[in-house]
Amino acid sequence: MEDRRRDIGLFRYSLSREAADPALTKAERGALVRALAAMEHAGPDGRRVRVGRSTLDRWIRTWRAGGFEALVPQPRRADPRTEKAALDLAESLKRELPERTAAQVLRVMVEAGTVAVPSERTIQRHFARLGLNRRPDGAPVRVFGRYEASTRNERWFGDAMHGPVVAGKKTYLLANIDDYSRLVPGCRWCSSEDTIRMEAALRAGVAARGVPKVLVVDNGAAYRDAQLHRACAVLGIRLVHARPRTPTTKGKIERFFETVRSGFVVELEARGVSDVTELNRLFSAWVEVDYHRRRHSETKATPLERFMATGPPELPSAALLHEAFLWSEFRRVTKTSTVSLHANSFEVDAALVGRRVELVFDPYDLTTIEVRFEGRSMGSAVPVVIGRHTHPKARPEAAPAPVPTGIEYLDLLEARRAAELDGQRIGYRAISEDDDQPDEEQPDEEEETER
Repeated sequence: MEDRRRDIGLFRYSLSREAADPALTKAERGALVRALAAMEHAGPDGRRVRVGRSTLDRWIRTWRAGGFEALVPQPRRADPRTEKAALDLAESLKRELPERTAAQVLRVMVEAGTVAVPSERTIQRHFARLGLNRRPDGAPVRVFGRYEASTRNERWFGDAMHGPVVAGKKTYLLANIDDYSRLVPGCRWCSSEDTIRMEAALRAGVAARGVPKVLVVDNGAAYRDAQLHRACAVLGIRLVHARPRTPTTKGKIERFFETVRSGFVVELEARGVSDVTELNRLFSAWVEVDYHRRRHSETKATPLERFMATGPPELPSAALLHEAFLWSEFRRVTKTSTVSLHANSFEVDAALVGRRVELVFDPYDLTTIEVRFEGRSMGSAVPVVIGRHTHPKARPEAAPAPVPTGIEYLDLLEARRAAELDGQRIGYRAISEDDDQPDEEQPDEEEETER
């Protein structure tokens, strides 16, 4: 929660700081505030928001009066005003007859002459906390309408599929699909479903097909990771998590996974594959040659034709991609002007002592860290102790098995020995017979002396 409030404060600061510059005239400040109010901005949660002029003016006054800390919202501290007895009575009425709605429970309490009657919304929230907001026969039947984006890159869906066992390890397919064209912008087979590989699939898709406005993903740990939220915020993507246990929300990508199982996995199991690298190579060829060029039964066009109908998409710059997929973590600078990050220690500017700074880094290289404070770069941290070079989550794929050379050392030695003997076998029997014959008698030393 503290990080959430801090992010809101940073967002307010980033918008109001330039306009709060004392060097600006009143007319210049007014023009700048009007321009900011007319634009959309990526909010703390990645959603696009607009901020009114009066709100910007209030943030400028707040910053001038109390600095950055004044822009950070304070936690709410409200004492409960509803009597416990009234909430207990509402709970009892609901449990007595589960078909009663919050409105009906309120009417019963009013007719019963309860002194402190809470509002209908208070009763609804109380039932939700207790898990009593469902019908006794389960959730009501929901009606799902058919939805399709109006243009490409308006909405992507991302999910993971359990794949075959390769080289003794289970594999997963991490993929994204464009809702409008059914084209697959980025995909990746891997041996674990984690953030680093999910971001690799997303990065490949964004680099090749452009930036989506909305990305709808699952509720798994990899999709809830703060690093994914940061990447989407930098790229201006609105990240949406699908409702739990509602696969119909992601029906298009689930249908694509069925196509993968019936069109690719079946052929793969018959052919065989040695490692994940070969699996990715074969799957990339299948997607680009088969799936993207196959006429879709719903859109009546191939995914590639429908996606490219309006021309090539606008692609992000290399610098933006690099910044988006860097990772960051917050640390407080110690009294010795150092910070620690995953068994590594770094020295930072002494002016940051006691401050909470953002450390920006490549997960595959923890030796190079950029320090940022209140959205401004404060230079690179100086390594003091390096205990590890990669982030704990940046686990590399298993190395492929070495290719046999076909060289047998012992066979080579045997062939060499055979060549030395030139086909002749050693006569061990003759050697033993020579050893058994007695030697000729030699004269005694004493007899030789007498002579």
